[in-house]
Amino acid sequence: MGPLAGIKIVEFTGIGPAPMAAMMLADMGATVIRIDRVTRADVGVPMAEEHEFTYRNRAVMNLDLKQPEAIETALRLIDGADALIEGFRPGVMERLGLGPEICLRRNPKLSYGRVTGWGQEGPMSQAAGHDLNYIALTGALHAIGRAGQKPTPPLNLVGDYGGGALYLVTGLLAAMLSARTTGVGQVVDAAMVDGALSLMTPIYAMKAGGRLTGPRGENQLDSGAYYYEVYECADGQYISIAPIEAKFHAELLQRLDIDPASMPPQRDKAGWPRWKEMLTERFLTRSRDEWCRVLEGTDVCFAPVMSMDEAHTHPHNQARGAFIDIGGYTQPAPAPRFGTTKLATPRPPGSMPLDEALSVWSQSQTEIPALPGE
Repeated sequence: MGPLAGIKIVEFTGIGPAPMAAMMLADMGATVIRIDRVTRADVGVPMAEEHEFTYRNRAVMNLDLKQPEAIETALRLIDGADALIEGFRPGVMERLGLGPEICLRRNPKLSYGRVTGWGQEGPMSQAAGHDLNYIALTGALHAIGRAGQKPTPPLNLVGDYGGGALYLVTGLLAAMLSARTTGVGQVVDAAMVDGALSLMTPIYAMKAGGRLTGPRGENQLDSGAYYYEVYECADGQYISIAPIEAKFHAELLQRLDIDPASMPPQRDKAGWPRWKEMLTERFLTRSRDEWCRVLEGTDVCFAPVMSMDEAHTHPHNQARGAFIDIGGYTQPAPAPRFGTTKLATPRPPGSMPLDEALSVWSQSQTEIPALPGE
């Protein structure tokens, strides 16, 4: 099921963006076989497989890629694949004998997806790094944080998953479409630093157009503006408001019973501190749930700030089925949604039989070379 049904992908186990990209493609119906190490690598935060939610929905083949027989097994799978995903440092796959030159010679239509932090070339391409380092180089990290404070790490969403996984998925889908038209595959170089920088395009546009002029934390979208901000409530919980447009801003004032003539104009930055002080005091007068009853569902541009423990309980998320149970764990449902090719409920990590996945390759476990380490 799903729009990618029949698409075959070989994934080499990695961390961060590579498994996230493979999960998204598998959720959309692609058959993915993950080639895993015989011995799990130390990735700093070891977890049981059942907790690796991004490993869901695919079969696993354990191979010792130091052995020639294992390399031949991997190549046989790649021969019949539409795409490949790997997230090693530049040169690792080449040293294994699984680089794009060899794979594309054997399978000319292959879309060879590579996701790294710094890219396949450049003076930093061989250096270790993580999300925080990659977004630091793009201007993104410098721009995130409150006035007078140091930059705030935005989890690892901007580099690993926004700039890495999503751009890898986009690149692979484009490459596979091209291969279907031309019969020619290609390498997709998805560098997290490139993707994160691409995500910053509209922010650089704001800077060029004079809409982002102050230091960090003093602009419209970075907590500088009182009308794009998070406020504490009487119960210690938080709410968010974002009435940027004048008509939405007017509705906020109406619902809070504030006379606009009594306050500085919305776009007067000099008046923002006065507004923040007043709204801070106002929102502290009621609990989060009480403010939800006043503001939720209106054009005020409002939402309560939900914790990860409670987000699945919100009526909107429940109505849309935004969370699902997979293997006894509540987790985000596949996205996006499709009108005709409905998505199947994902399977827990490690629960898809290898033979089932191999059948899509028109092979069985007995038709491929011996599996060292299986």
